[in-house]
Amino acid sequence: MFVRSNGNRELIGRSLFIKNIQESVTHSAFTIKLRFTSNQVIPRFYAYLFRSSLMRQTFSAQGNGTNISNLNQGILSNLEVPLPPLPIQHKIAAILSAYDDLIENNTRRIEILEEMARSIYREWFVNFRFPSHEQVQMVDSELGLIPEGWEPVKLGDIAQDIRRSINPDLINPETPYFGLEHLPRKSIALSEWGTASQVQSTKLFFHKGEILFGKIRPYFHKVGVAPVEGVCSSDAVVIKAKATDYFPIVLACVSSEEFVAHATQTSQGTKMPRANWDVLIKYPVVIPPLPLLYQFNEFVQNTLAQIHNLIFKNRNLRQTRDLLLPRLISGEIDVENLDINTDQIAA
Repeated sequence: MFVRSNGNRELIGRSLFIKNIQESVTHSAFTIKLRFTSNQVIPRFYAYLFRSSLMRQTFSAQGNGTNISNLNQGILSNLEVPLPPLPIQHKIAAILSAYDDLIENNTRRIEILEEMARSIYREWFVNFRFPSHEQVQMVDSELGLIPEGWEPVKLGDIAQDIRRSINPDLINPETPYFGLEHLPRKSIALSEWGTASQVQSTKLFFHKGEILFGKIRPYFHKVGVAPVEGVCSSDAVVIKAKATDYFPIVLACVSSEEFVAHATQTSQGTKMPRANWDVLIKYPVVIPPLPLLYQFNEFVQNTLAQIHNLIFKNRNLRQTRDLLLPRLISGEIDVENLDINTDQIAA
């Protein structure tokens, strides 16, 4: 599947390899489908070929139109591509797939870590089934029944919105940049980012470890912890805990389904509803006694460290794969005599 039409010419020809679909699906009118008819073709090999910088440049140059660039069937049909022997296609696809398999495994590990953290937050801070909860009495509070010794506060008591606006002309072009498109859906793992050179609008500066929250509807579920220092879109809120001990509670709170629902319901504006931090700071939060807070903090900090470690492993794997790709495709690296298991690469 290729991006057929987009206002950003650089996105034209961006592709996705589809495999093992077990049900009927449809695709957007802004995409175009390519299906091979030759039995001398390994589709996954060409999926990698179409990712190469040379092919991406070709697609960008071929896109026609004025305000909207387009890729059509005529351009795809007339596209000249190499046709290596099947064994070579198999081997190249197998080499590059090995990197993708490692990336996929690391991504699954990130998902498991995040799910564990969400489950513990929900058990401890929503259902109040924390360690030794049977021995703690429930008492009345302004938030209803909460465990004795827990303190009800507002989000604004433990977190703040940091607005460090910076002139784009003063930013190093290679500074990491996070737009809303880089924030993943329902995940705190910010594994993709661009550079400041890609966007000329006003940006917000953030430090490593601060929380980025998409404030434009429908992006309220886009929340992540910055693995690096950089700049982000002004359509994001940069959230910082007022004290280090509060950081895990703040992170768990603003990434919870309940908070996302609250941000959606209280958003302001008609054409482009936005979350209002002055409203969000009133969101209720409960703080447990210090021993339990420290126990939760240790778990979250260790989990976050593992997630960030996996993020950088995946980035290194992608960079290595992308460096290998053009050299394998061009034949600069000869794979003909390499003993490679290609059983997992379907014809």
